[in-house]
Amino acid sequence: MINKKNLWKTADNHNIEERMRKIQSAPVPEHIAIIMDGNGRWAKKRALPRVAGHHEGMKTVKRIAKLANRLGVKVLTLYAFSTENWKRPKAEVEFLMKLPQEFLNSFLPDLMEENIRVEMMGDETQIPSYTLKAVQRAMEETSGNDGLILNFALNYGSRAEILMAVKNIIQDAKNDILLEENLNEDLFSSYLMTNQLKDPDLLIRTSGEVRLSNFMLWQLAYTEFWFTDVNWPDFKDVHLFEAVEAFQKRSRRFGGLS
Repeated sequence: MINKKNLWKTADNHNIEERMRKIQSAPVPEHIAIIMDGNGRWAKKRALPRVAGHHEGMKTVKRIAKLANRLGVKVLTLYAFSTENWKRPKAEVEFLMKLPQEFLNSFLPDLMEENIRVEMMGDETQIPSYTLKAVQRAMEETSGNDGLILNFALNYGSRAEILMAVKNIIQDAKNDILLEENLNEDLFSSYLMTNQLKDPDLLIRTSGEVRLSNFMLWQLAYTEFWFTDVNWPDFKDVHLFEAVEAFQKRSRRFGGLS
């Protein structure tokens, strides 16, 4: 007897591989940034606590990181926790701070197998030691990998980042390390947390919200935006395909003419 379910699964896999090859035949965004929104709404729809949505969203991170790596994306920056998220209920914040430990410990073998390197940007001073230790361990163990850079924005806020850059520039100018006439956009960018990374080519935000929420304000100046009503835990491979395909159809002029 023929198992129709397996036949359908095989057909789906074939379509996914074919679609992936087509995407890879055109320029793929080197750096994708994602505002992973809608975990709480996903949980609420199912009468579950908000933390259940965050836990489910963790599974999406694993799947999308692997897929982005296969597509040939060089950097995937994920907005994991903002400087404003401390305003949330204490129990939720504590859960979010414990999530990297669980996520990175369970995902580390996959990261090594997939040749993915973990990085982090954000203010480390407020992050609990157990969270920081888990992130640092993942960074150390994956430091030799040269595939996708999985960059977590953890306790990150763009305004704070820019303000800190300005303060450091002023200090260097006072110490005669920096001359005013040498200050330009490239030099300013070198004072930001993303100084080792190319600016994002594509920004994705889930859950139907259409705003940047203090995320990479300087770096997103000429980034292509793609918004979806899908909540982050429901974000599937097909949604990443759609975002990249939309990016490939756009003409990026950077203020000039095509």
